[in-house]
Amino acid sequence: MDHVAVAVRDLEAALKALEGLGLRCTHVEEVSSEHVRTAFLPAGDAAVELLQPTSQEGAVARFLASREGVHHVAFRVADLEDALRKATRAGLVVIPPAPRPGARNSWVAFLHPKSTFGVLIELVERP
Repeated sequence: MDHVAVAVRDLEAALKALEGLGLRCTHVEEVSSEHVRTAFLPAGDAAVELLQPTSQEGAVARFLASREGVHHVAFRVADLEDALRKATRAGLVVIPPAPRPGARNSWVAFLHPKSTFGVLIELVERP
């Protein structure tokens, strides 16, 4: 497990709420290609990633049009290309473009929720 991403309308309010639970933000970054501002709060060996849209163009803005909440679950992989080959062989649907740059200098790819039991899954390869 790498992180659980939560789509929020107000990043500062969400940070304040989670910090009230004892979590601490360690990294904030804008990922312009995804049209989001992200904040990471470590929780054990994984993290909570908060996602706030920076425009109405991205997937997170479309998600927030209907609700706030868990957006995706991310799993860390050692070799993203290999993981994508295995996922495709297993019948999982990769959302293009993949791979693509992600937060914290990572490479990421997403698997369509129609092929993963209704859950958007992100695969993350860290440097």
